Amino acid sequence: MPKDTYVPCLLRLFREYGYDGATLSKISQATGLGKASLYHHFPGGKDEMVETVLDYLERWSTENILPALQGEGDAVTRLTRMCLRLNELYEGGEQPCLFAILQLGSARDVFHAKVKILLQAWIDAIANVLVESGMEEELAWQKGEDAAIAIQGSLILSLGLDDPTPFERTIAQLPNQLCS
Repeated sequence: MPKDTYVPCLLRLFREYGYDGATLSKISQATGLGKASLYHHFPGGKDEMVETVLDYLERWSTENILPALQGEGDAVTRLTRMCLRLNELYEGGEQPCLFAILQLGSARDVFHAKVKILLQAWIDAIANVLVESGMEEELAWQKGEDAAIAIQGSLILSLGLDDPTPFERTIAQLPNQLCS
């Protein structure tokens, strides 16, 4: 099977255990692959596994988030579509953001540059919608950052409380808040 077959499982593992906690033993058990098979599919080891997951998330964003933001409709409509897609990605606030997890421990040194690029693309896409709606550029980019802060913060709070309500509320209110 192609290595992309294992991406959903790897995403779940890295979200749950982080980079340092997702041991090869846990990865082997979850994927059903022996360690030799893991290295056959991912010769670069765990780093390559994370890179593959980040590539998947980048493709997912390009196929789901960016079209939602670039589609028809006013800014609120487009941002609402983005929030609906994010709700799917984060399973209604039940799953953490891998970007945040990869900024902790030894993973930060390895993956920071890629995570920064992906976060910046997301912020820029949100800001572009706001600029197109007539908002001044500097304020639009600040609001793009505010959107990332609100989403990431609500995910952390939801996971910490074992209650997806903060994330659900944030996703529901965000489009109107960004446009005001």
